[in-house]
Amino acid sequence: MIPLYHDFTDETVVVFGGGPVGARKARRFAREATVVVVSPEFPEVDYGGAELVRAAPDADGIATWFERTDPALAVAATDADSVNEAAEREARRRGVLINRADHSGERGPGGVVVPATVREGDVAVSISTGGASPALAKELRRRIEREIDGAGELAEITADVREELKAREVDPARRRRAVREVVRASRVWKDLGTGDSNPRQTVDAVVDSALGEKP
Repeated sequence: MIPLYHDFTDETVVVFGGGPVGARKARRFAREATVVVVSPEFPEVDYGGAELVRAAPDADGIATWFERTDPALAVAATDADSVNEAAEREARRRGVLINRADHSGERGPGGVVVPATVREGDVAVSISTGGASPALAKELRRRIEREIDGAGELAEITADVREELKAREVDPARRRRAVREVVRASRVWKDLGTGDSNPRQTVDAVVDSALGEKP
């Protein structure tokens, strides 16, 4: 499988199953999509603002829910293999992406994995072990969270720096070198998110040094 990012803005995701797994999937996709969760029961957990439809989907009625929601992605997260299999068949028939929460490892065409993800502002890092070790994916996520602390702030700053250097008509090669020096500078990372210093001042000093300009 090849990792991709997919924009679900203005799309619908239908989740079959309202248990802890279905709730976790709903929260994930509700960041962008309209999410509809179909389940006979809903525990007192966070569904991320998804629409909750109290119904017991069966294998024969799955197609009706695809008609009603017109999803870009279907998530099969029920305890019934027959319902999950029906959701997968209907998704493939319609050319809709499908996530089988009860499957790991290889998936057929149109099957997607929802990886462990670390977010820091606009920076996102996703981890997958191909279904071999969810525990390892969680541990890697924990470690990466520490490593990228402040990366969202730095992404915003370097975006501004790139635009400012373009406006100054700095040569592209020199622009790239300056930004590269910024993201590699330990003193920049040290200043991020502390509130005790201004990381932009540190960034500007690194940029001036990279361009051979005096502060």
